[in-house]
Amino acid sequence: MLEAVWASALSASRGFTRPVPSVLFLVSLVASMLGLAWAMASIPTGTAYAVWVGIGATLTVLWSMAKGDELASPARLALITLLVACVAGLKVVA
Repeated sequence: MLEAVWASALSASRGFTRPVPSVLFLVSLVASMLGLAWAMASIPTGTAYAVWVGIGATLTVLWSMAKGDELASPARLALITLLVACVAGLKVVA
């Protein structure tokens, strides 16, 4: 979830010209990396990274859709669902 936070904060920082989103970006990025490192202690690296990126990408897109920055078309929602299914599958077989 923190990947979605830092990605959104990075966009809101407008090139690190806005202090509050810039600090939120840095804090959430560090926390996200710590979470990834913790996951890698018990999950293979490739799987941990795929799950981290997949969940982060999914939440970032859904947040952008909720804010109205991106279109929530049936095709996009189907592809996001497929992404989540693939990430869950990787975790199951890890």
